Amino acid sequence: MSAVKTITRPTQPDIEYHPDFAKYQERTRLRLEAGNLQASVPAGFPTKLESSLVWEGKDVEQRNDWIYQLSASQLDEINAALKSFKSLGKPSGYINQSTFPLPNLHPILRDLSKEIHSGRGFFVLRGLRVDEYSREDNIIIYTGVSSHIGSIRGRQQDTRLQNGTSPVISHIKDISNTVDKEKIGAPSNTADKQVFHTDAGDIISLLCLSPAAEGGESYISSSWNVYNILAKERPDLIHTLSQDWPVDGFNNPNKPYTLRPLLYHQPATANTPERVLIQYARRYFTGFKAQPRSTDIPPITEAQAEALDALHFLAEKHRASLGFHKGDVQYVNNLSIFHARNGFKDGPGKERHLLRLWLRDPENAWDTPKPLQHRWDTVYKDVTEDEQVFPLEPTLRKNVGS
Repeated sequence: MSAVKTITRPTQPDIEYHPDFAKYQERTRLRLEAGNLQASVPAGFPTKLESSLVWEGKDVEQRNDWIYQLSASQLDEINAALKSFKSLGKPSGYINQSTFPLPNLHPILRDLSKEIHSGRGFFVLRGLRVDEYSREDNIIIYTGVSSHIGSIRGRQQDTRLQNGTSPVISHIKDISNTVDKEKIGAPSNTADKQVFHTDAGDIISLLCLSPAAEGGESYISSSWNVYNILAKERPDLIHTLSQDWPVDGFNNPNKPYTLRPLLYHQPATANTPERVLIQYARRYFTGFKAQPRSTDIPPITEAQAEALDALHFLAEKHRASLGFHKGDVQYVNNLSIFHARNGFKDGPGKERHLLRLWLRDPENAWDTPKPLQHRWDTVYKDVTEDEQVFPLEPTLRKNVGS
């Protein structure tokens, strides 16, 4: 008589794209009751980060020193730069600090780039006259001004398109009424709430062409503040975040999934301070609408499910709303800040419409962790002037892997 051995395959935890606080609390209770959780952070990791990149949302909302209000003369300088670039007759991929000259505003924008990388980590440029320009001119202005913040623009799709071009600007807009809803796999194409996450790349920039009729508030939260809370209260989750996670390739036959940490530690050097970087988007572990979590890849663990919820709910608790106005441009350090969005409703003449750039500033850029280098290369490497395209209208977003 032979014994029958039962092999139990790991299963995906009960977790979805939209975080459930009750499930999070119950999962936390069960894991704490089970015990055997690490009581200190991994060797070499900081127990507390001391930096201006650590901030509380409520403190940010009580200040306005993160807003740079453009003056009439600066707006005139931007308009002159627009005319100067258009007179060259060059494709928009050739927009740079030389072809979009801002002699008086340039040093201010360079100082603001330093603020992104070594100051608070974000600022809002306020007052672009978006209603006075065509869509094409607004894109040129946004790209031109942004080239003085980060001179390298990133691809907004995985690699080049079939025709050899690379879209470097994205439209963040609800297009669920104009395309097949069954094909939407990213919340940026919907009016849905976006939970806290990071994008790809160093600097995330958003220009508000039009706010929604209702809702659509933009939120940011210091990931360094979240780190400090976890290091103090749940150091075991620092271990979880710094270990490998199965990142969904969403049916990519060449890479069904990749393994990498969500949290990276960079010790201080002679030239740089100690840093931590958290890079993740929840949908790569839970799926979203037309892109459900792949069934033939390793599931995440219960510890990882709790860590995902912990990141979201702590970011949400300590968030700041930047009060996004028409003509505002947000510039955010994607390596130290999570961002999110409230759900919204559009109305006649009030359809939420943002433009997005992924930027890199070679002068101030942080070192890229090795596990992220391939992703960063996909975004930033060899994006030539001639291949860059700037769509005037929103299109269905293709998957951008991690």
